[in-house]
Amino acid sequence: MRNQKTFQLSTLSAAVASALIGGHSGTAVAQGAVLEEVIVTASRRSESVQDIPLNITALSADMIERERLSDLVDIARRVPGMTVLQQGGRAADVITVRGLNLDAVGPTDGTNGGDAVGTYVGDIPFYVDFRLNDIDRVEVLIGPQGTLYGAGTLAGAVRYLPNRPQTDALSMELRGDVFDLEQAEDWGYDAGATVNIPIIDDRLALRATLDYYDDPGFIDYNYLVREAGVSNPQPDFTDPDDVSANLRRKEDANYQETTSGRLALRYTGDMIDANLSYYYQDDEVGARQINHKDAFDTGDYEAAHRFPEPLERENELYALEIVADLGFAELTSATGYSMYDEDGQRDQTDLLLHLDYGYEFFPELAAFTRDTAEEDTFTQEIRLVSTGDGPWNWIIGGFYSDQDIDALSREFVPNYDVYLTGENLRPDNLEYYEKSKETIEETAIFGELGYQLTDAWQVTVGARWFDYKDDASLGVAFPLADTVFGGAPPDSILLNPDKVKEDYDDVIYKFNTSYDFNDDVMGYGTISEGYRIGGLNLLEICDPMGSDVQTVCIDADEVLIEPDKTTNYELGVRSVLFDTLVLNAAIYYIEWDDVQVAGTTEVGTFPITVNGGSAESMGLELSSRWAATENLSFSGSYAYNEAELTDDAPGLVDGEDALDGDRLPGSPEHQYYLGANYVLALNDGSSVEFDWAMTGQSNVFTKVGNRSFGEKLDGYTLHNASVSWLQDNVVLTLYADNLFDEYAETGVRRDTSFIGPIGVVDSRRYYHNVLRPRQVGMRVVYNFEN
Repeated sequence: MRNQKTFQLSTLSAAVASALIGGHSGTAVAQGAVLEEVIVTASRRSESVQDIPLNITALSADMIERERLSDLVDIARRVPGMTVLQQGGRAADVITVRGLNLDAVGPTDGTNGGDAVGTYVGDIPFYVDFRLNDIDRVEVLIGPQGTLYGAGTLAGAVRYLPNRPQTDALSMELRGDVFDLEQAEDWGYDAGATVNIPIIDDRLALRATLDYYDDPGFIDYNYLVREAGVSNPQPDFTDPDDVSANLRRKEDANYQETTSGRLALRYTGDMIDANLSYYYQDDEVGARQINHKDAFDTGDYEAAHRFPEPLERENELYALEIVADLGFAELTSATGYSMYDEDGQRDQTDLLLHLDYGYEFFPELAAFTRDTAEEDTFTQEIRLVSTGDGPWNWIIGGFYSDQDIDALSREFVPNYDVYLTGENLRPDNLEYYEKSKETIEETAIFGELGYQLTDAWQVTVGARWFDYKDDASLGVAFPLADTVFGGAPPDSILLNPDKVKEDYDDVIYKFNTSYDFNDDVMGYGTISEGYRIGGLNLLEICDPMGSDVQTVCIDADEVLIEPDKTTNYELGVRSVLFDTLVLNAAIYYIEWDDVQVAGTTEVGTFPITVNGGSAESMGLELSSRWAATENLSFSGSYAYNEAELTDDAPGLVDGEDALDGDRLPGSPEHQYYLGANYVLALNDGSSVEFDWAMTGQSNVFTKVGNRSFGEKLDGYTLHNASVSWLQDNVVLTLYADNLFDEYAETGVRRDTSFIGPIGVVDSRRYYHNVLRPRQVGMRVVYNFEN
């Protein structure tokens, strides 16, 4: 399939027929126009997406706009083999590819961190749930990509490709969205603008974009204490006066306000294409997207935490990408410097209750934690890609990353010292203090060598050498205990930081071959290895002599986390049939060794990461696009996955043994997407476009084999529908997402063993993440070009 294929279709309907690579054109139907295959750069060369012998999905700007895809959750629902746990704006995306997950299905805070899947903006690793504004396309590669990309990954890569400044035309786009969200009291808004300004014709251009998103929220926090340490978090609920005196309500607590922007300057010369960019995104989120209906008898969209749980995070990225044409090869330099700041608060009461240290006897117990974190990351990739016409082709590159992380966690228990002693010995109420600093460096050399054996048959081999160093220090203090029981000053923080290091290097390999059966059908096979770097469990190392006040610590042999590795075997077919039907298929088998999995410390049962056991994953992935007529088109995908342990793992699931054959948590066995589009041309030159999309998945387990009180979360199906009117440069859309207001639980914190009272206090440590309810809105987009 090395020759470029075209389809004889109307411009608009053909773009929609491309489904994952097509959508709004902003004009009426132009009969008989030609649509070319979309060109992507996932293989580090510009190629038709159908000519790449890899499992790749490309989502264009048109498709993103037409189906209103706003984040990684929306992307994953249209990519076979990839799932993202929907947790709301406060929590990090938990990305699972082809079932490679062993952790319990529950919430995480902060950023993804690129654990199993690498995320990129252009060629720069950047771990953020990016708002999809002014995006040219998103490319998703399934399977390890360490011989092609700078940052090594275990299971795949997601690339956000923003629109670059254009040097030949002045253009502007204005966009606005107003929507009504079920369960919300207020309206939601989304507005933005993009402007492209040529400065020197065909040489220099500037592009700027700015967007603001205001989501009203839909989760009510109806059990907030009025005054921590004074109010009773669990009053007599049969007495309205007692409830009112101690508790207050906050409607739509999980609101989200996001401000994002980008400024890019591009220079294009005879041999050089340079792009200097600045990205900014600030997210302010009010609370979690959860309910406590099983643990505390709340409603479907009601949480029972005692404190608001806001989180604000700020992401910035400076990027310089330079491409030089050397004649025999293309030289690329990608330099990135990113900064991440986080400031949040969370209810910590239930953790203290479950420690069994007597906190449950304090009737007004209400504890909260405030977390701050800063991350500064520098990355540099240099890559040389051959451009000759001979049978040999090659890629060679180098990568360096330096990440500095500073984190501070402070836990407050108001008036607990007064309860214990009758005196306010610790005015700041500081019960726990944890400060850490970590530096992670990774260096890698990677490359691929390919040979065209015949016009139809090619073979490629690749390798990657990598070395990483992790240097960390952590100090933990228990200020309230030190003051109350040890006589320390009332403002003292007695830190004795522990320092730990890790250094590891290894080599991974890749083999790929493909054969063009004819101009329309290509088959391929891949054997590739992936890895996830190890790390350190940052927790105070236990005193060998013991301590009367130390409540949480880590043994020396629990500190290091070794890398885990995957070996991926895949066979696939990519085809274009009858000039109107795209059909792609892949089958795979994955071996996963030295798996990184959530565990707990021996002392204090504090969450840590450990290496344990091995697993396997196998499955099938299908995707298709069909232009049924000039006006009607369909698109769809399906994935089947079976992931399980391959040996016994003693004590793996909260101390309970996991057994060979146990199903892995977090991924459905079945995942599906189906979309339809119909375009109706009007006599006045405008057109009306009807879109419908269905996405869904089967059930997931919350723990390995659903052992140790694990549960099965039911599958669900979502329907989205819209109708758009297109006239010249204006697109007006009326839409409904989650059309039938489907309710589903997507994740869980802890398990059912945490339901019930501790002393006289009901635990609220167990809760579920929930789907976003129905959203109905109107969106308008105006484009201008001169």
